[in-house]
Amino acid sequence: MYEYIRTIVPEKRLLFHEPMSRHTTFRVGGEAECIVIVETKEELSQIISYLGKLEQEYFVLGNGSNLLVGDKGYRGVIMKLGPRLSSIRVDGNHIAVGAGALLSQTAAAARDNGLSGLEFAAGIPGSIGGAIVMNAGAYGGEMKQLVQMVRVMDKEGEILTLDNDTMEFGYRTSIIRDRPFTVLGAVLKLTPGNKEEISAKMEELMRQRKSKQPLEYPSAGSTFKRPEGHYAGKLIMDAGLRGYRIGGAQVSEKHCGFVVNTGGATAADIREVIEEIRERVLDRFHVRLEPEVIFLGDF
Repeated sequence: MYEYIRTIVPEKRLLFHEPMSRHTTFRVGGEAECIVIVETKEELSQIISYLGKLEQEYFVLGNGSNLLVGDKGYRGVIMKLGPRLSSIRVDGNHIAVGAGALLSQTAAAARDNGLSGLEFAAGIPGSIGGAIVMNAGAYGGEMKQLVQMVRVMDKEGEILTLDNDTMEFGYRTSIIRDRPFTVLGAVLKLTPGNKEEISAKMEELMRQRKSKQPLEYPSAGSTFKRPEGHYAGKLIMDAGLRGYRIGGAQVSEKHCGFVVNTGGATAADIREVIEEIRERVLDRFHVRLEPEVIFLGDF
C-alpha cells in the first residue's frame, strides 16, 4: 500500500510512526502509522479511490482541533491537507477557501478586505473543512449563514459541488457527518463592511473568549454540543464536576464546558473524564450529553 502511495506523493511528505500529539490541539495521542501530506486534489483522489478499493481505513486531518486520538495510535492512513489545499482567495464579497485553511486566517482575510460576517470565527482554532462539516459557530454566527457552495470528494475520488440547501446544515452538523465525503473547499458569501468596525468586533469577541474560556490549556474547545433547552457547562457545574480530574485531564474551573490537558494528560485520561461527565449528568439531570470531540484510534 505504501509503495503505491510513494508513486503519488514524494517521500518527504510521508510521515511514518508520527506522534499525533503534534497534530491535535489536545496535545495527546499515540503514533499514526502514516501521515500523508497531500497538496493537490489529484493526489487526494488517487489515494482515496485506492484505499477505498482496499477497504483500508483513513482519516482526513485539518487542524486537529476537534480530535482525540487514542494513546495506542491509529493504524489507518491519515491524510493532512497541505498549503496548496489551504488557499484563501477574495473576489468581491466572496471568499474561495481551501479546506485546509484555518478559520481564523480566513476571518482575518475577510477583515483585511472589509468583509463582514466571519467575525465570530476569529478565535476558533479549526480548519475550514472541519468548520463546514460541523457547521461551526459562536456568538450568534455560524457557517450556515455564509456558505454558498462546498466542493467535496466522494470515496471513489470524484468531485461533487453542493449548495447551501444540499448541505443540510444543523446545530453542529451537516450532511457530511453522515456521508463518505471529504471537504475540498468552499465559497463563502460575506457582506461589505467597515474594516475598523469589523476589526473592533473581532477584538471584542477575542477578549470575551480569553476572559471566559481556558485558552491557556490545550483542549478541543467546547467538549459537548449544547443539549436542547440546556447549557452543557452549567449541567456539568451543577453536577459538582468543576475541577474534576483524572491524571492531567480536568474539567476546567474557568468554564465547565471544557475538558483541558493541564499537563501530562493521556488520551485515556481525557476520555475517562468525558465519560464520567456524561454518566453523572445523565444520572442527575436525565440529559444525554453528546461530545463534539471525534474519537480516533485505539485507546
